[in-house]
Amino acid sequence: MSKKIYVGNLNYKTTDESLANCFSQFGEVLSSVVIKDRATGQSKGFGFVEFAEEQFAENAIENMGGKELDGRRIRVNMAEDKPKKDRPRGNFGRDRSFSAEKHESRNYGDGAYRY
Repeated sequence: MSKKIYVGNLNYKTTDESLANCFSQFGEVLSSVVIKDRATGQSKGFGFVEFAEEQFAENAIENMGGKELDGRRIRVNMAEDKPKKDRPRGNFGRDRSFSAEKHESRNYGDGAYRY
């Protein structure tokens, strides 16, 4: 069964490939990813490595925690599943269209009309 680990305090120059190369010494790496900011594409300083077997992940945690990678002392833990949020996506069930019939204009005395 595959097991994913969290790797924190990464150097912003660390890539998916260099992360995989570093951890491949502990066993078969199925995937590795450095998490990036959507807007800028810059690393957020953490990532995940998925191993083919749980024993590989445990060895990596034991041996790499506190070691240096690309000049930074990294933190390594078992990854936890992110809890799913019970909120809808999209327009959140609200009608966002504006219609003058639905809304009444009010003058609040400051010269501004609010709907």
